[in-house]
Amino acid sequence: MQGIFVIRDKGHFLEFSNYDDIPESFDNVIRFEPTPPESPHTKEEHEEMATYNDKLKELMKREKN
Repeated sequence: MQGIFVIRDKGHFLEFSNYDDIPESFDNVIRFEPTPPESPHTKEEHEEMATYNDKLKELMKREKN
């Protein structure tokens, strides 16, 4: 998943454009902004967008603080 994802780890802000590149543990989620596909959306794209909240929750579970 592409977008803008910012975390804080050991006092540093790290920005990622690919969700899969985010480390397994870090201090805090700062920004979670997935890039939605262009309209009109297909059924598959709607299903992918429906997972955004779950993916944010998963990141929050990986926070150390």
